[in-house]
Amino acid sequence: MSDLQPSRRALLGGMAALGVAAAAATQKASAGPTAIHYSGPSLPLWPGMGPGAIPGAPRVLPKRRIEQRSQSADFDDRWLYGVAAPTLEVRRPAFQDGSAVILVPGGGYGFLSIDNEGEEQARWLTQRGVTCFILYYRLPGEGWANRGLVPLQDMQRAVRLVRHRAGEFGVDPARLAVLGFSAGGHLAGSAITRFAEKTYAPVDAADTQSARPDLAGLIYPVITLSEAFVHAGSRDNLLGEGASPAATQAASVERLVSEGTPPTFLTAASDDGLVPIQNSLAMYQALLAKARPCEFHGFDQGGHGFGARLPQTVPAHAWPDLFHAFGVRHGVFKG
Repeated sequence: MSDLQPSRRALLGGMAALGVAAAAATQKASAGPTAIHYSGPSLPLWPGMGPGAIPGAPRVLPKRRIEQRSQSADFDDRWLYGVAAPTLEVRRPAFQDGSAVILVPGGGYGFLSIDNEGEEQARWLTQRGVTCFILYYRLPGEGWANRGLVPLQDMQRAVRLVRHRAGEFGVDPARLAVLGFSAGGHLAGSAITRFAEKTYAPVDAADTQSARPDLAGLIYPVITLSEAFVHAGSRDNLLGEGASPAATQAASVERLVSEGTPPTFLTAASDDGLVPIQNSLAMYQALLAKARPCEFHGFDQGGHGFGARLPQTVPAHAWPDLFHAFGVRHGVFKG
Protein backbone atom coordinates (compact mmCIF):
# COMPACT_ATOMS: atom_id res chain seq x y z
CA MET A 1 0.00 0.00 0.00
CA SER A 2 0.97 3.66 -0.21
CA ASP A 3 3.58 4.93 2.21
CA LEU A 4 0.92 7.46 3.25
CA GLN A 5 -1.78 5.01 4.14
CA PRO A 6 -0.40 3.21 7.24
CA SER A 7 0.59 6.44 8.98
CA ARG A 8 -2.68 8.10 8.18
CA ARG A 9 -4.71 5.10 9.28
CA ALA A 10 -2.71 4.94 12.50
CA LEU A 11 -3.22 8.62 13.17
CA LEU A 12 -6.92 8.49 12.47
CA GLY A 13 -7.28 5.48 14.69
CA GLY A 14 -5.54 7.34 17.49
CA MET A 15 -7.20 10.74 17.10
CA ALA A 16 -10.55 9.45 15.78
CA ALA A 17 -10.23 11.64 12.70
CA LEU A 18 -10.92 10.80 9.09
CA GLY A 19 -9.22 10.22 5.76
CA VAL A 20 -6.97 7.51 4.37
CA ALA A 21 -5.21 7.74 1.01
CA ALA A 22 -6.59 4.79 -0.89
CA ALA A 23 -4.21 4.50 -3.81
CA ALA A 24 -0.98 2.53 -3.87
CA ALA A 25 2.25 4.22 -4.92
CA THR A 26 2.00 2.74 -8.41
CA GLN A 27 -1.58 3.93 -8.63
CA LYS A 28 -0.49 7.46 -7.74
CA ALA A 29 2.04 7.42 -10.53
CA SER A 30 -0.52 6.32 -13.10
CA ALA A 31 -3.13 8.75 -11.81
CA GLY A 32 -0.58 11.53 -12.18
CA PRO A 33 -0.97 13.89 -9.17
CA THR A 34 2.04 16.16 -8.80
CA ALA A 35 3.01 19.09 -6.63
CA ILE A 36 0.73 21.89 -7.77
CA HIS A 37 2.03 24.95 -5.90
CA TYR A 38 -0.94 27.05 -6.88
CA SER A 39 -1.07 30.65 -5.83
CA GLY A 40 -3.96 33.03 -5.87
CA PRO A 41 -5.99 35.40 -3.77
CA SER A 42 -6.80 34.37 -0.23
CA LEU A 43 -10.13 35.80 0.86
CA PRO A 44 -10.78 36.13 4.59
CA LEU A 45 -14.25 34.88 5.42
CA TRP A 46 -14.78 37.48 8.08
CA PRO A 47 -13.14 40.65 6.66
CA GLY A 48 -12.79 43.58 9.00
CA MET A 49 -12.84 41.24 11.99
CA GLY A 50 -9.61 40.26 13.67
CA PRO A 51 -9.29 36.55 14.46
CA GLY A 52 -10.28 37.24 18.06
CA ALA A 53 -13.57 38.78 16.91
CA ILE A 54 -14.66 35.85 14.72
CA PRO A 55 -17.77 34.15 16.16
CA GLY A 56 -16.92 31.88 19.08
CA ALA A 57 -13.22 32.80 19.17
CA PRO A 58 -11.29 31.35 22.11
CA ARG A 59 -9.06 33.52 24.27
CA VAL A 60 -6.01 31.69 22.94
CA LEU A 61 -6.28 31.22 19.19
CA PRO A 62 -5.06 28.00 17.56
CA LYS A 63 -1.69 28.22 15.84
CA ARG A 64 -1.52 27.39 12.16
CA ARG A 65 0.48 24.29 11.33
CA ILE A 66 0.93 22.39 8.06
CA GLU A 67 2.11 18.80 8.10
CA GLN A 68 3.61 17.45 4.88
CA ARG A 69 2.68 13.79 4.59
CA SER A 70 4.37 13.17 1.27
CA GLN A 71 7.92 11.84 1.18
CA SER A 72 8.45 13.01 -2.40
CA ALA A 73 9.51 16.51 -3.45
CA ASP A 74 7.28 16.12 -6.51
CA PHE A 75 4.09 15.33 -4.62
CA ASP A 76 2.28 17.38 -2.00
CA ASP A 77 -0.02 15.83 0.57
CA ARG A 78 -0.42 18.49 3.24
CA TRP A 79 -2.66 18.49 6.29
CA LEU A 80 -3.66 21.83 7.80
CA TYR A 81 -4.27 22.39 11.51
CA GLY A 82 -4.85 25.54 13.55
CA VAL A 83 -7.28 27.58 11.44
CA ALA A 84 -7.57 30.80 13.43
CA ALA A 85 -8.72 32.92 10.48
CA PRO A 86 -10.76 30.93 7.92
CA THR A 87 -10.27 31.77 4.26
CA LEU A 88 -11.28 30.95 0.72
CA GLU A 89 -8.27 30.12 -1.46
CA VAL A 90 -9.10 31.20 -5.02
CA ARG A 91 -7.99 29.14 -8.02
CA ARG A 92 -9.01 30.70 -11.35
CA PRO A 93 -9.07 28.91 -14.72
CA ALA A 94 -7.42 30.13 -17.92
CA PHE A 95 -10.90 30.38 -19.40
CA GLN A 96 -14.12 30.65 -17.41
CA ASP A 97 -17.46 28.97 -18.00
CA GLY A 98 -19.08 31.26 -15.40
CA SER A 99 -19.55 28.59 -12.73
CA ALA A 100 -17.94 28.34 -9.30
CA VAL A 101 -17.25 25.50 -6.87
CA ILE A 102 -16.46 25.77 -3.19
CA LEU A 103 -14.18 22.84 -2.36
CA VAL A 104 -14.53 21.44 1.16
CA PRO A 105 -11.61 19.23 2.24
CA GLY A 106 -12.09 16.41 4.72
CA GLY A 107 -10.08 15.30 7.70
CA GLY A 108 -12.61 14.09 10.25
CA TYR A 109 -13.09 17.66 11.56
CA GLY A 110 -9.60 17.21 13.04
CA PHE A 111 -7.48 18.53 10.14
CA LEU A 112 -7.94 19.63 6.51
CA SER A 113 -6.54 17.54 3.63
CA ILE A 114 -5.80 20.60 1.52
CA ASP A 115 -4.02 18.88 -1.40
CA ASN A 116 -5.85 15.59 -1.89
CA GLU A 117 -9.26 17.20 -1.40
CA GLY A 118 -8.46 20.79 -2.31
CA GLU A 119 -5.68 21.67 -4.73
CA GLU A 120 -5.88 18.46 -6.77
CA GLN A 121 -9.62 18.91 -7.18
CA ALA A 122 -9.12 22.53 -8.23
CA ARG A 123 -6.75 21.35 -10.94
CA TRP A 124 -9.28 19.24 -12.86
CA LEU A 125 -12.10 21.70 -12.26
CA THR A 126 -10.16 24.72 -13.54
CA GLN A 127 -9.26 22.68 -16.63
CA ARG A 128 -13.01 22.60 -17.26
CA GLY A 129 -13.40 26.36 -16.84
CA VAL A 130 -14.67 26.31 -13.25
CA THR A 131 -13.53 28.95 -10.77
CA CYS A 132 -12.62 27.26 -7.49
CA PHE A 133 -12.63 28.42 -3.89
CA ILE A 134 -10.96 26.06 -1.41
CA LEU A 135 -12.52 26.50 2.01
CA TYR A 136 -10.11 26.56 4.94
CA TYR A 137 -12.72 26.23 7.66
CA ARG A 138 -12.23 26.25 11.42
CA LEU A 139 -11.79 22.97 13.26
CA PRO A 140 -14.33 22.63 16.07
CA GLY A 141 -11.99 20.99 18.59
CA GLU A 142 -9.54 23.90 18.63
CA GLY A 143 -11.25 25.85 21.40
CA TRP A 144 -14.14 27.55 19.59
CA ALA A 145 -17.41 28.15 21.41
CA ASN A 146 -20.51 26.42 20.04
CA ARG A 147 -18.15 23.95 18.39
CA GLY A 148 -20.88 22.08 16.55
CA LEU A 149 -21.81 25.21 14.58
CA VAL A 150 -18.33 26.54 13.81
CA PRO A 151 -17.75 24.74 10.47
CA LEU A 152 -21.29 25.47 9.30
CA GLN A 153 -20.84 29.16 10.13
CA ASP A 154 -17.81 29.23 7.85
CA MET A 155 -19.61 27.22 5.16
CA GLN A 156 -22.64 29.52 5.09
CA ARG A 157 -20.44 32.58 5.13
CA ALA A 158 -18.35 31.19 2.25
CA VAL A 159 -21.41 30.66 0.02
CA ARG A 160 -22.66 34.17 0.75
CA LEU A 161 -19.25 35.75 0.20
CA VAL A 162 -18.72 34.08 -3.19
CA ARG A 163 -22.17 35.24 -4.29
CA HIS A 164 -21.54 38.76 -3.02
CA ARG A 165 -18.24 38.99 -4.93
CA ALA A 166 -19.33 37.00 -7.98
CA GLY A 167 -18.86 39.91 -10.38
CA GLU A 168 -15.29 40.42 -9.20
CA PHE A 169 -14.44 36.82 -10.08
CA GLY A 170 -16.50 36.58 -13.26
CA VAL A 171 -18.91 33.95 -12.01
CA ASP A 172 -22.68 33.62 -12.07
CA PRO A 173 -24.05 33.78 -8.49
CA ALA A 174 -26.80 31.36 -9.56
CA ARG A 175 -24.29 28.70 -10.67
CA LEU A 176 -22.49 27.95 -7.43
CA ALA A 177 -21.74 24.37 -6.35
CA VAL A 178 -20.16 22.83 -3.27
CA LEU A 179 -17.96 19.73 -3.49
CA GLY A 180 -17.11 18.06 -0.19
CA PHE A 181 -15.04 15.04 0.76
CA SER A 182 -15.41 12.76 3.78
CA ALA A 183 -16.10 15.05 6.77
CA GLY A 184 -16.07 17.88 4.23
CA GLY A 185 -18.92 15.95 2.61
CA HIS A 186 -20.80 16.20 5.89
CA LEU A 187 -20.19 19.94 5.91
CA ALA A 188 -21.25 20.32 2.27
CA GLY A 189 -24.29 18.16 3.07
CA SER A 190 -25.09 20.47 5.96
CA ALA A 191 -24.82 23.42 3.58
CA ILE A 192 -27.54 22.00 1.31
CA THR A 193 -29.87 21.03 4.15
CA ARG A 194 -29.31 23.75 6.78
CA PHE A 195 -28.92 26.81 4.54
CA ALA A 196 -31.88 28.57 6.17
CA GLU A 197 -30.56 28.05 9.69
CA LYS A 198 -29.25 31.23 11.34
CA THR A 199 -25.89 30.24 12.74
CA TYR A 200 -24.31 33.69 13.25
CA ALA A 201 -25.24 37.36 13.40
CA PRO A 202 -24.87 39.18 10.04
CA VAL A 203 -21.65 41.15 9.76
CA ASP A 204 -21.88 42.97 6.39
CA ALA A 205 -23.70 43.17 3.06
CA ALA A 206 -22.53 39.70 2.01
CA ASP A 207 -24.88 38.24 4.60
CA THR A 208 -27.90 39.44 2.65
CA GLN A 209 -27.10 36.71 0.09
CA SER A 210 -28.62 33.23 0.16
CA ALA A 211 -26.51 30.49 1.78
CA ARG A 212 -28.11 27.78 -0.40
CA PRO A 213 -25.75 26.24 -2.99
CA ASP A 214 -27.16 25.46 -6.43
CA LEU A 215 -25.58 21.99 -6.67
CA ALA A 216 -23.64 19.62 -4.44
CA GLY A 217 -21.15 16.78 -4.79
CA LEU A 218 -20.65 14.56 -1.73
CA ILE A 219 -17.65 12.28 -2.19
CA TYR A 220 -17.30 9.32 0.25
CA PRO A 221 -19.14 11.55 2.71
CA VAL A 222 -19.83 11.32 6.39
CA ILE A 223 -23.61 11.73 6.54
CA THR A 224 -25.11 10.41 9.73
CA LEU A 225 -23.95 11.19 13.25
CA SER A 226 -26.58 9.04 14.93
CA GLU A 227 -26.84 5.67 13.18
CA ALA A 228 -24.83 2.49 13.74
CA PHE A 229 -22.66 3.18 10.68
CA VAL A 230 -21.54 6.57 12.01
CA HIS A 231 -17.90 7.58 11.75
CA ALA A 232 -17.41 8.17 15.46
CA GLY A 233 -14.30 10.30 15.03
CA SER A 234 -16.05 12.91 12.93
CA ARG A 235 -18.99 12.95 15.33
CA ASP A 236 -16.80 13.40 18.39
CA ASN A 237 -14.54 16.02 16.78
CA LEU A 238 -17.56 18.05 15.71
CA LEU A 239 -19.84 17.74 18.73
CA GLY A 240 -17.49 16.61 21.48
CA GLU A 241 -17.45 13.23 23.14
CA GLY A 242 -20.67 12.13 24.78
CA ALA A 243 -22.97 14.30 22.65
CA SER A 244 -26.65 13.73 23.34
CA PRO A 245 -28.87 11.78 20.94
CA ALA A 246 -30.73 15.01 20.23
CA ALA A 247 -27.49 16.73 19.19
CA THR A 248 -26.32 13.88 16.97
CA GLN A 249 -29.69 13.61 15.27
CA ALA A 250 -29.84 17.37 14.70
CA ALA A 251 -26.52 17.18 12.85
CA SER A 252 -27.31 14.05 10.81
CA VAL A 253 -27.61 15.21 7.22
CA GLU A 254 -29.95 12.43 6.05
CA ARG A 255 -32.57 13.64 8.54
CA LEU A 256 -32.52 17.20 7.18
CA VAL A 257 -33.21 16.79 3.47
CA SER A 258 -36.09 19.00 2.34
CA GLU A 259 -37.87 20.16 -0.79
CA GLY A 260 -35.29 22.94 -0.98
CA THR A 261 -32.24 20.68 -1.11
CA PRO A 262 -30.48 21.31 -4.46
CA PRO A 263 -29.43 18.61 -6.96
CA THR A 264 -26.95 16.30 -5.26
CA PHE A 265 -24.32 13.92 -6.60
CA LEU A 266 -22.95 11.12 -4.40
CA THR A 267 -20.18 8.58 -4.80
CA ALA A 268 -18.43 6.11 -2.51
CA ALA A 269 -16.74 2.70 -2.56
CA SER A 270 -18.14 -0.41 -0.95
CA ASP A 271 -14.67 -1.30 0.39
CA ASP A 272 -14.44 1.96 2.36
CA GLY A 273 -13.24 0.78 5.76
CA LEU A 274 -13.56 4.13 7.52
CA VAL A 275 -16.82 5.73 6.39
CA PRO A 276 -19.21 2.94 5.39
CA ILE A 277 -20.98 3.33 2.07
CA GLN A 278 -24.24 3.16 4.04
CA ASN A 279 -23.72 6.87 4.69
CA SER A 280 -24.10 7.64 0.99
CA LEU A 281 -26.99 5.19 0.66
CA ALA A 282 -28.84 6.85 3.54
CA MET A 283 -28.46 10.24 1.89
CA TYR A 284 -29.53 8.89 -1.49
CA GLN A 285 -32.65 7.34 0.02
CA ALA A 286 -33.48 10.58 1.84
CA LEU A 287 -33.14 12.55 -1.40
CA LEU A 288 -35.37 10.11 -3.25
CA ALA A 289 -37.96 10.27 -0.49
CA LYS A 290 -38.18 14.05 -0.98
CA ALA A 291 -38.14 13.71 -4.78
CA ARG A 292 -34.96 15.74 -5.03
CA PRO A 293 -32.74 15.48 -8.14
CA CYS A 294 -29.89 13.15 -7.25
CA GLU A 295 -27.40 10.66 -8.61
CA PHE A 296 -25.43 7.98 -6.77
CA HIS A 297 -22.46 5.93 -7.94
CA GLY A 298 -21.29 3.07 -5.73
CA PHE A 299 -18.05 1.36 -6.73
CA ASP A 300 -16.66 -1.93 -5.49
CA GLN A 301 -13.11 -0.60 -5.07
CA GLY A 302 -11.52 2.65 -4.02
CA GLY A 303 -11.41 2.58 -0.25
CA HIS A 304 -11.49 5.95 1.47
CA GLY A 305 -9.79 9.22 0.70
CA PHE A 306 -9.08 8.45 -2.95
CA GLY A 307 -9.68 12.00 -4.17
CA ALA A 308 -8.67 12.18 -7.82
CA ARG A 309 -5.76 9.78 -7.38
CA LEU A 310 -7.16 6.50 -8.64
CA PRO A 311 -5.68 4.97 -11.81
CA GLN A 312 -7.83 4.32 -14.86
CA THR A 313 -7.85 0.60 -14.06
CA VAL A 314 -10.15 1.35 -11.08
CA PRO A 315 -13.63 2.36 -12.30
CA ALA A 316 -14.12 4.87 -9.47
CA HIS A 317 -11.49 7.06 -11.12
CA ALA A 318 -14.27 8.32 -13.41
CA TRP A 319 -16.24 10.14 -10.71
CA PRO A 320 -14.98 13.67 -11.66
CA ASP A 321 -16.35 13.28 -15.19
CA LEU A 322 -19.62 11.90 -13.80
CA PHE A 323 -19.96 14.81 -11.37
CA HIS A 324 -19.19 17.38 -14.05
CA ALA A 325 -21.75 15.82 -16.39
CA PHE A 326 -24.32 15.92 -13.58
CA GLY A 327 -23.59 19.63 -13.13
CA VAL A 328 -23.95 20.25 -16.86
CA ARG A 329 -27.37 18.55 -16.88
CA HIS A 330 -28.50 20.77 -14.02
CA GLY A 331 -27.30 23.99 -15.63
CA VAL A 332 -24.38 24.82 -13.32
CA PHE A 333 -21.47 23.80 -15.56
CA LYS A 334 -21.16 24.17 -19.30
CA GLY A 335 -20.30 21.24 -21.53
